Formats: sequence, C-alpha cells, structure tokens
Amino acid sequence: MLQSLTPKVLDLINSNVHNTDERLLSICELLEKNVPHYNWVGFYFKNGDKNELKLGPYVGAPTDHTIIPFGKGICGQVAVSNKNFIVPDVKAQDNYIACSITVKAEIVIPIFINGENIGQIDIDSNTFDPFTKEDETFLEFICAEVAKIL
Repeated sequence: MLQSLTPKVLDLINSNVHNTDERLLSICELLEKNVPHYNWVGFYFKNGDKNELKLGPYVGAPTDHTIIPFGKGICGQVAVSNKNFIVPDVKAQDNYIACSITVKAEIVIPIFINGENIGQIDIDSNTFDPFTKEDETFLEFICAEVAKIL
C-alpha cells in the first residue's frame, strides 16, 4: 500500500509550482489521508545553531510542542542519536512528550544532508504498535527525497 504512494510523493517533491513548505505540507496531507494509522504527520527541523528542533509543516491536531530541546522526547532523542526511532507503545517510554491522550505509537526518521541530521519526519498513531519495516523503509525514502529540496 505504501509503495503505491511513491509516485505521488515524487510528484509533490518535484513540483515547481509550490515552495518547499507547501510541498512538505502536501506530503503530510498525502500520508495522513492515505495511511490509516498515520494520525499526525509533521516535520521538525534543527533551529539554526540552537540545540533544539522547530516544528515545520504538519497535519493533525494542534500541538504546543513547536520547539523541542535536543534529547527531550522521541524527536529530541533522534536529533541526538541520528537513528530511526520506532515506539510501539508511547506509555512504555520514560522520555516521551505527550502531544495528545489519543496517541499510542510514534515513528521518527531523521533527514540528512551531507551526513548532517537537519530534521526529521514525525508520525503519531492512535493505534498500538502499527509501524512495520515497510513504514520505516518508506519514510526513509521520503526523507532522502525531501533532503534533495532543502
């Protein structure tokens, strides 16, 4: 199912009609609309020279977490570790920042440019343990493609 979205993702990334933020928002909308277990989809980016992430385009419930210090929460941990982080059950995580009581699971995949972690895609799910290797591989592909337009 995810692979069927690949051409649409590429069309959005390669669109010359929209600016980068509009393209990123369109990717969020595509994923949230077409993948039943993607209930909040957004991008966070390194905030200049600060050791924090700043919320970029996203789709889903509003969040107070527009700035996340490195090391804090799942996103902040990925900013430090430079590794994918799949959380099957957010309640089992000590260092989890709750965005909504409905969120049960989260996946965060970093975005690299020239080997530097410059941001990430963050997806929350209202389903326990929904993320598979297919999700991880698909989101790595999206991050690699997004890096080309940043």
